[in-house]
Order: sequence, then structure tokens, then C-alpha cells
Amino acid sequence: MEEQIREKLDSLRIHLQNDGGDLEIISIEDKIVKLKLQGACGSCPHATSTIKDGLERILKEDIDPDIIIERVM
Repeated sequence: MEEQIREKLDSLRIHLQNDGGDLEIISIEDKIVKLKLQGACGSCPHATSTIKDGLERILKEDIDPDIIIERVM
């Protein structure tokens, strides 16, 4: 499952990069993914929404409904 998560997040990075941001995968343990948002995304007031309503929702729909993303500062 870790490889599926990494591949999906890599495919989604372009959307963040188009807005001047990026993401770094800190760790994946079981179904908990720890991410650090970088660039413009790191200081964006909508970062939590990007993670929960965007990235996490897609991972839940495409891979496993129990995946949780935690933001690392």
C-alpha cells in the first residue's frame, strides 16, 4: 500500500507545483501519511483544506478509506 500512496501523491504534486508549492512525504506508517507542504503551500491559509479535502480524500477514494494524512510543520 505504501507504494500506491507514494505513486498517487507523486501524480498529484503537479497541482501543488502549479501554484508554487510542493509536498514532501515524511513517513508512511500503516495508513497514516505524514506530509510537509512546501513553498507557497506551506504558508497558505488553505493548507489544511488542501490536505483533508484534496489529497486525503483522493487517497481514501482511490486506495483505502482508512488513510489519514497528518501535516508536519
